[in-house]
Amino acid sequence: MLNLDRQNQYRARYQSETKDWQPSGDAYEATIRRYLSKDSVFLDLGCGRGGLPEKLSQEQFSALYGLDPDIASLTEYRAPDVRLANGLADDLPYKGNSFDVVIATWLFEHLPTPEQTLTELHRVLCPSGKLILLTPNVKHPLLWANRISQLLPAIQGKLVERLYDRAEADTFPVTYKANTPAALRNLAFKANLQVKELQIIPDPSYLAFNDVMYQLSVGMEKLLPRSWGVHLLVVMEK
Repeated sequence: MLNLDRQNQYRARYQSETKDWQPSGDAYEATIRRYLSKDSVFLDLGCGRGGLPEKLSQEQFSALYGLDPDIASLTEYRAPDVRLANGLADDLPYKGNSFDVVIATWLFEHLPTPEQTLTELHRVLCPSGKLILLTPNVKHPLLWANRISQLLPAIQGKLVERLYDRAEADTFPVTYKANTPAALRNLAFKANLQVKELQIIPDPSYLAFNDVMYQLSVGMEKLLPRSWGVHLLVVMEK
């Protein structure tokens, strides 16, 4: 089993062995913070039970919002100062020009209508507001396997639970309608958003169940085209 602690140990090892590489989570948070000020009105889209707003709420950021369709997650949310709402990404319950920064962490792979979601985000972002998202890159072979496993969702849920120590209830269906650089650029263009930054980030830790698998995964990453890196970190601007 590869739980999060063990996976992070292999990520730390890869970082120590690889010049100028950051785990996608670290690169994502650093990118978000570059666009934040204490006065920013901030929305975590698909907020789940917590995340970056938990840190920000302890750093005197006050205008923090979170939206999620899952009532159970909102009920268990860990930061009391975040203003939570129940809703869907393609029908946001906010007025236009409301947010300076919106983040979407592991969300876009699940969206059934990403073009509508981006249109809604264009509406609620302030002028020059930023959408910052982190999502898988469907070009990576690991995502090919995940797409096949989605054909048998019950088996896929059990497999994720057994291999990665993640509750089956926290494994959600994926659509991968916005999961290549070209798709994201095209969808942004249609929603009148500009892609300001697009990083493709490799990560061999997903198959690092032991040292041998780690070495094999690192070797595979070296052979893959750079454009097939497993994570996409994107900044869009209104």
